[in-house]
Amino acid sequence: MRPISHPSPTLAQLRAFLAVADHLHFREAAHALKMSQPALSGAVSALEEILDTQLLERTTRKVMLTPAGARVAEHAARVLAAVEDLVEEAATARRPFTGPAHLGVIPTVAPYLLPALLPMFAREFPRLKLHVHEAQTGYLLDELREGRLDLALLALPADTPGLVEEPLYDEDFVLAVPAGHPLADDTGPLSCDVLRDLDILLLNEGHCLRDQAIDVCREAGARATSTTYATSLPTLVQLVSGGLGVTLLPSSAVPVEAGKRVPLGVRRFADPAPSRRVGLAYRASTARAPEFQRLAAAIRAAVRSRRLRVRVTA
Repeated sequence: MRPISHPSPTLAQLRAFLAVADHLHFREAAHALKMSQPALSGAVSALEEILDTQLLERTTRKVMLTPAGARVAEHAARVLAAVEDLVEEAATARRPFTGPAHLGVIPTVAPYLLPALLPMFAREFPRLKLHVHEAQTGYLLDELREGRLDLALLALPADTPGLVEEPLYDEDFVLAVPAGHPLADDTGPLSCDVLRDLDILLLNEGHCLRDQAIDVCREAGARATSTTYATSLPTLVQLVSGGLGVTLLPSSAVPVEAGKRVPLGVRRFADPAPSRRVGLAYRASTARAPEFQRLAAAIRAAVRSRRLRVRVTA
């Protein structure tokens, strides 16, 4: 690698030399570049001096490339093409909703929200190359802070400095019980007090839904005492349907998880029902904040159109 203190060819010098190499005529090359012939000649001479190599044979009648000049012309053409690609790539990146976007989604949101979002993204933002990463909240926040993710769909608040949070919707928790459970037969809203007498199943540590369920139990004066845990909501539902206990589900999960012909009863809570807020988080320092705000609005519209069992935020 050349030391930074050593002079290097400029793009203007390479363009001047390549024009002469193409036309093999200084006047025609100067005309093509819309510059004076002395300026063109000076740029080529400066390039030869920097490279310490004769690139052209000049006679009174014609201009010819030296063997070294022919090789330099090939390199110069590749360099200038790469620069044009760089400029075009930067221009493309300035266009909104263009290029890659890495979206993280927590597991208790992904299966229920993505079916509404992915068709919308393909339809409304066709130049956006969406990459979806499903992981628990802590991992997503780390990836977001480190710049490996652009956005994250998760439960709010994330309570993480340096992030902007765009609320998308609120959703109530419901109580899922085995089909033969005494609570499965009624349809009226439940008081959260019923949780005090139930064996409540939870997700494994690391899931924000686990922490939210524990908070609901604590506010109701109950404790989640079960020693049985699950790594996903589908597994949790299977444990409940098998009679190992009850659990709390977000409302958006009910049509999917309770619609799999599993013996399950679902009961709603009386107002004010326990709930969670789901939103979009991104770095406050990102230059794409206006894009992400528009994406948040598009997500809200998609959620409304699918009529999910949630309350979309304004």
